[in-house]
Amino acid sequence: MPRSDDDSRAPHPDDVTALIPIATDTDPDDTSDGGSETAAERTPETAVDGPSRRRLIVPATSFAIGAVVVTVFFAIGAWQRRWIADDGLIVLRTVRNLLAGNGPVFNAGERVEANTSTVWTYLNWFWAWVTGAEHTEYVALWLALILSVSAVPLAMYGTARLYGRRALGPGITLLAPLGAVVYIVIPPARDFATSGLENGLTLFWIAILWCQFLAWGRRDPADRSVRSRAAFLILAFTAGLAPLIRPEMAVFGGLVLLAMFVTRIGWRMRLAMVVVAGALPVGYQIFRMGYYAVLVPNPAIAKDASGAKWDQGFAYLTNLFTPYTLLLPVIVAIVAGLLLAILSLTNRPAASTAETADGYGGVLEREKPSPARRVTGAWGWIVDRLQSQGGVVTVVVVSGLILGLYWLRQGGDFMHGRVLLSPIFVLLLPVMVIPVGIPTTLATKSSRYRLGAGLLLLGGVITTVWWGAAVNQTVLPNAGMDIGRDGIVDERRFYVTNMGNENPITAEDYLDYPRMRAMVETIKETEAEGGGVILPSANYDEWYVSPLPKKMPPGIPRQTTVFFLNLGMTSMNAPLDVRVIDQMGLAYPLAAHTPRLTDGRIGHDKHLPSEWVVAESGGISGFPGFIDKDEVKMARAALTCPMTQARFASYKDTWSFARFRHNLRQAEEFNKYRIAREPKYELLRCGIPMPAGVTVR
Repeated sequence: MPRSDDDSRAPHPDDVTALIPIATDTDPDDTSDGGSETAAERTPETAVDGPSRRRLIVPATSFAIGAVVVTVFFAIGAWQRRWIADDGLIVLRTVRNLLAGNGPVFNAGERVEANTSTVWTYLNWFWAWVTGAEHTEYVALWLALILSVSAVPLAMYGTARLYGRRALGPGITLLAPLGAVVYIVIPPARDFATSGLENGLTLFWIAILWCQFLAWGRRDPADRSVRSRAAFLILAFTAGLAPLIRPEMAVFGGLVLLAMFVTRIGWRMRLAMVVVAGALPVGYQIFRMGYYAVLVPNPAIAKDASGAKWDQGFAYLTNLFTPYTLLLPVIVAIVAGLLLAILSLTNRPAASTAETADGYGGVLEREKPSPARRVTGAWGWIVDRLQSQGGVVTVVVVSGLILGLYWLRQGGDFMHGRVLLSPIFVLLLPVMVIPVGIPTTLATKSSRYRLGAGLLLLGGVITTVWWGAAVNQTVLPNAGMDIGRDGIVDERRFYVTNMGNENPITAEDYLDYPRMRAMVETIKETEAEGGGVILPSANYDEWYVSPLPKKMPPGIPRQTTVFFLNLGMTSMNAPLDVRVIDQMGLAYPLAAHTPRLTDGRIGHDKHLPSEWVVAESGGISGFPGFIDKDEVKMARAALTCPMTQARFASYKDTWSFARFRHNLRQAEEFNKYRIAREPKYELLRCGIPMPAGVTVR
C-alpha cells in the first residue's frame, strides 16, 4: 500500500538518511537485491529486525572506508595536478564581460556564445560575483575541484543503494570500490578535475542524476503521495538540465526522461514533467536563438559537431587505453557487472500467476495471441520494468554506450582522454562499488555458488587496485614536447613543460608561454597608435601589426583586434576593449562558418586566412609582408555578400525586440550557413564580381 502523508512513523523507501535499505530476512539463503524486490517488499510497512541492523554494520563500514580512501586519493591527485587550461580560460573572458556589464559575450559589442556549457558559465559568474574574487581563475579552479571530487563518493553512494539487499545477505558482505578506483586512477581524470573546463560539473550532474534515478527505480509505482510526486518532478528537472550542462549530455538526460514519461504515471504528471524538465532548457534555447542568432553554442559550429571522423575517433580511444593498459580494468568491470546481473536474475522470485496472466506471460499462452496483442503485451512488459533498478541500470548503460559512440564518431578531441571521461564515468556507475559476499556456511549448493562469486569479485577488486598502483603515474611519451600525427596531446603536460610551471592557474602564469609577453606590449603600442590588427609571427618575441586607416570605412568601429589560436590566454591577458578572435572560430563567427578541413587536426580543423580579418577590421594599407593585398581586396568584396552581412547584423547590431524576433526566425538558417574559406571562391559562391585590378592566381 502507498504511504499516507500523515504516517510519520513509517520509513519511506527512498529515505536518503539510510545508506542501505533494510528488510526482514525470512530465508537465510535469500540474497536478492533491490532490483528483484516486489512491490509488496518495497512498502513502508517492512519491518527492521535486530539481525538486519547488525548485518548492516560490515557493508556500511566497508563502504565508508572505501569512499573516504578513494575520495582522499582523488582529491590529493587532483590538487597535485591543479591547473587552468588555455581552453579553461575562455569561459572567464565571458565572466569578465558579465561582471563588467557587457552581457554574456566574449567580445563587447558582439553577441557570440564562446562557451559550450551554459551552466558552467553562469556558475563561474555567480561565484565570482558573490566572492568578489580579483582572480576569477581561482573561482573556476575551486568550483571544478569541489564538483569533481564530490562526484565520486556521491556516485558510490548511489551504487551502494543499488546493491543494498545483497549487502544484507547472510554471511560477511563488503561493499568494495571497483569502478571508483578505475576512474580516479586514469591520469586525465585527475588532470581535468580542475583545468577550468566543465568536466567536474558534468561528473557531478551525472552522479546527482544517478542517485535520483535509482531512487525513482526503487519507488513503489503505486505511490502517489506528495513526497513521491515532488521527487519525480525534481528528477525531471535534473534530467532536463542535460543540454545546459553539455549538449551531448542530452543523450543521458533524454533517455532518463523518456523512461519516466512512458511509465504509468498519468497524463497530468506527464504534462507536469514536460513543463518542469523543459522550462529552463527551452527558455534558454529561445534566448540563445534570439540573442546569438544560432541554435547551438559557437564552438559547436566551429567544430561542426555533425561531422563524422570514425578513424580519428578510434585513434583517440587507442590513445587513452594503450598507455594505461585500461582494457584490463574495463574487462574486470564488465565481468563483475555481468556476474552481479546473473546473481540478481537467479535470485529473483518467480512471478505470481496473476502477474503472468496480466503481463508479458500472457503473450505466451497456449492460445495463439494476435500480433497486436503480442506487441501490446511486450510493450507493457517493458513499461512495467522500466521503474525498477534493473530498468535504471539498463538505461544508464545504454546512455554511456551511446555517448562513447558519439565521441568515436566525432573523432574525439585534441586533448588526451578528456571527452571520454564522462562516458567512462557513466558506464562505471553500476559497479562504482560492488558487494563481495562470503557465506557463513557451505552446506547448500547456492551458498557454494555465492562463495565462488564472492571470491571472483574480490579477485577483481584486488586486480584493479594492483593495476591502479602500477599505472597511476604513467606519462605519455614526449607528452610535453610534441603533438603527434593524430593531433592529440597531453594538454596539461604540454603547457607545464613549455612554461616551466607545474601548476599554471592564472592568466599571468601564461605570460611565460611563447608570444604572450610580447603580445601584451604590442597591444599597448598599437592602442597608442590608433588601433590595428595584431597577427602572430614566426618569431616568439614579436607580433605583426596591420594598422587601421585614419578614416575608417563606414560601419566599421575603430578597435584593436588580436587574431590568435590560443584564445584563452590571449583574451585573459588583453583588456576588454580589445577584440580577441581566433582562426578556427570559437569566438569568431566568420571563421566558424567556413567548411571543416577534411584532413585538419582534430578540434582545429578550421583555419581562416588572415586576409579576411584585415579586410573585416577595416585595414586598407600597411599590411605585413605575408599578407596578400589582392586577397584582402577579394575578401573585402566577399564580405558584402548579403547573407554574410545579415549574419554580421544578427550579432553586431544593437539588440532590440525587433532584432530578437528577426534572429529567432533566422537562427536555423544562420546555423547551417557556410562560406568558402578562400576569398576568390566565396566571390563565385555569392555571385560577386572580381574587384578591379585584382590578378587571380
